[in-house]
Amino acid sequence: MTSPTGRPATWFVTGTSRGLGLELVRQLLARGDQVAATTRSPERLLAALGDDTDTSRLLPLAVDLRDEAQVRRAVHGTTERFGGLDTVVNNAGYGFLAAVEETGDREVRAMLDVQVTGVWNVLRVTLPILREQRGGHVVNVSSILGLTALPGWALYCAGKFALEGLSEALEAEMAEFGVEVTLVEPGYFRTDFLTRDSLALPAETTDAYPAIREMTADHLKLQGSQSGDPVRGAAAIIGRVREGKGPLRLLLGSDAHAYATAKVAALQDNLRATAHSAPATDHPAAA
Repeated sequence: MTSPTGRPATWFVTGTSRGLGLELVRQLLARGDQVAATTRSPERLLAALGDDTDTSRLLPLAVDLRDEAQVRRAVHGTTERFGGLDTVVNNAGYGFLAAVEETGDREVRAMLDVQVTGVWNVLRVTLPILREQRGGHVVNVSSILGLTALPGWALYCAGKFALEGLSEALEAEMAEFGVEVTLVEPGYFRTDFLTRDSLALPAETTDAYPAIREMTADHLKLQGSQSGDPVRGAAAIIGRVREGKGPLRLLLGSDAHAYATAKVAALQDNLRATAHSAPATDHPAAA
């Protein structure tokens, strides 16, 4: 188990005012754990939790994850309030749906700042704590679109693909220190991820991609009928941390598993197709 025994666990969770992050906070508090929850709006987080939730073990934090100084203060405040740190969950993120050529420079930088730079800022501050105590757990919430890509999702996939590579390397780096790493790959969940408040769209579009416009409309209509249950998803993440040892990737949802299976099959086809041509570029001296 990577969770402590005999005392409440302390979690540092980003992106908590809605969706899977909010449900995770709700369940952790119900369990009696201690939670530092970062969000752009602590007021929205508290309102979403409601008056029936015991927030005495909650530390809501307004943090811009792109600002390492703010992240450092938040983590310091967490350890000062709760006396330590056990699990870090990098969950903050948002969707963006557009063709590659419709995606502006500002939109690219904004997405990567949250999904890559923000995660790195959190890890730079929290990893020394976990490493020095030789224990703990890092949970990076990716997406099935961090493992495979779909038209229109290039920017979102770029950020999640980067998170996947970071997590694979991190798992190997942390192994000798007893710190576990889990990469969560959800499919479509019944959160507000596909609402107009959460799903970012391009400032300008062209008429060259009618299929992506149709996909956008279909995704907005999908809201509320996604197959994934956020209550079960959050419980699965908590269960994975409490159980300890397990595979790097935690797939959530039958749709995620189907997409991953198709990606593996496509890679196998690619490997078979290049089995004879790949060695042709080897240096003669390496033969």
